[in-house]
Amino acid sequence: MKSAPNILFVFSDQQHWQAAGFVDPSFKTPNMDRLASDGIVFENAFCTTPQCSPSRSSMITGFYPSKTGVLGNVGQAGGDPLRMRTIGSMLKDAGYYTGYFGKWHLGKDSVGTAGWDEDLGVTGPETRDDKECSKRAIDFLKRRKGKSAPFALFISYNDPHDIYHVKREKDISPKNSIPLPDSWGLKDLSTTPSVQKQFMEEDHGKFISGKESPAWQRYREFYRDKVSLYDSELGTVLNELEKSGEYKNTLIIVTSDHGDMDAQHGLVLKGPFMYEHMMRVPLIIRPPGDSFPQKISEFHTVNVDLVPTIADLAGIEALGTDGVSLKPFLCEGGKKPQREFVIGQYYSKQSWVNPIRMIRTEKFKYNQYRVHGEELYDLEKDPMEIANLAKDPKYSGVKSELREKLEEWIRKNNDLFYSQSPTNREGGDLNYQTNKEQ
Repeated sequence: MKSAPNILFVFSDQQHWQAAGFVDPSFKTPNMDRLASDGIVFENAFCTTPQCSPSRSSMITGFYPSKTGVLGNVGQAGGDPLRMRTIGSMLKDAGYYTGYFGKWHLGKDSVGTAGWDEDLGVTGPETRDDKECSKRAIDFLKRRKGKSAPFALFISYNDPHDIYHVKREKDISPKNSIPLPDSWGLKDLSTTPSVQKQFMEEDHGKFISGKESPAWQRYREFYRDKVSLYDSELGTVLNELEKSGEYKNTLIIVTSDHGDMDAQHGLVLKGPFMYEHMMRVPLIIRPPGDSFPQKISEFHTVNVDLVPTIADLAGIEALGTDGVSLKPFLCEGGKKPQREFVIGQYYSKQSWVNPIRMIRTEKFKYNQYRVHGEELYDLEKDPMEIANLAKDPKYSGVKSELREKLEEWIRKNNDLFYSQSPTNREGGDLNYQTNKEQ
């Protein structure tokens, strides 16, 4: 085995934590299932934010969006280009031969895009062509066979993000029997910050808002089809890695940038909300060497942990990140890290700015919106996040404690949350719109 392991990092776009066959059989993902049976599944894995660009900035730098400067999707509100050094640069400087193929979505700053010996979508035109990404990845693996230098191959697939294409469908009748989730009929959006209902009635959710259950079933069916397309591409790459003889010499990481509501709570796609189906993502890691498959639920990992984990296993330094190395979970020995809570950030959707901060412990989740209110969920008693307890006097102590911890984290990390100003959907002054409506 090489002194430093090869690295294969594959991630999808908009795949929630349950969107895999080994978690939910309504998803057909034989390749993810196969890897899960041969690797380590982190059952409580979170993204820093449920938006493409800022989450990606966290995955490849190890920092929260409030530090990477990528608050929203690049080209939209808060979406400045990534101007920080990435894990690609670190690995290249350490002697790795690096490649990145697929959706980049982080701008074209010279520092942010540096570090890739080969790329498709990073320094040149952006791509959403998953099959071309697989083709490039397979060619990359074939050419690296037998080379002395280890490789680091990153593949960013677009699916299941193309769930957005469901809006184009004329026939919304479901073709299979995909049941609706319990939360679809139980959640009352009038008990949550008003922007959630506004998202459904006026924004990206309006194509399905008010429609009967068959339209929602078709949405879930369409989403599963897109997840299956992604899984198929993943399989072609894993098969080539096995053919090359480098499978056991490679650190394999498979994850996603954020989730999709998948009809949970009567919501679709992604927007100004911090539910589990937005914030939790799949995470499977197969360390190099012989496998010892297991599932880890006790530790809540965040995608800022991926950079220090890769660096630790590659024998390089990644100092000062917001994450922790997961190496103690992947290899025998070493003190396992502790995490009291997970922080989530949200800034915008296109021009619509709605800053939110989430603090989630094992038992509770507290979401604070700028202007629009609060949410508190008892995850132990109410894992589906149906009852918003933010105004329940019985939980005032819990809310105060969580809010205090959240405010302390915001202060310590120089997070500008409290100075961020929400807007209306068009990006205009919110107070003007509010006063006008009154």
